[in-house]
Amino acid sequence: MNISESLAKKVESIFLRYPPDHREAALIPVMVEAQREFGYISPETERWVSETVGVSVVKVREVLTFYSMFRAAPVGKFLIQFCRNISCCLAGAEDLHAHIEKKLGIRAGETTSDGMFTLKYVECLGGCAWAPMMLVNEEQFYLLTPSRLDQIIEGYRSGKRVTPDQPTPLRGNVAEKVSS
Repeated sequence: MNISESLAKKVESIFLRYPPDHREAALIPVMVEAQREFGYISPETERWVSETVGVSVVKVREVLTFYSMFRAAPVGKFLIQFCRNISCCLAGAEDLHAHIEKKLGIRAGETTSDGMFTLKYVECLGGCAWAPMMLVNEEQFYLLTPSRLDQIIEGYRSGKRVTPDQPTPLRGNVAEKVSS
């Protein structure tokens, strides 16, 4: 397996954070960097992570399949992870799910024919106070509405950088939306 010098350096710096006799503690950070490098964790990458960290391939597979942040298959250029937890649903996420599926012409788990977008619903993204929310790759978007969703998708389609949201404690929350 071809590992870039950049990935090798990142992995070595990760190992420096842990005692030498506990390299297995670096499993998740090493997997994160491998996924950044390759786009997903293939069976070949699983074996490399296993050998590098010193854990079984089964352990790598357990982590890969347990955490929604890891992918075992290629995805589009932009991975949209849309929260479907109770806070987001109470704030209108279910309507937004239908909206984004129609806009992209795909359902959850699918990739657009041009390879630009993959849609995935996840349980929680940790932004309940600013629901509904989603991630596009690693960028967070909060307090979504159909028009804001359209703006975000069109921005990515056109190649113009869409500014991710920065939540603040005073910027609305689910309780305000539900009570109004």
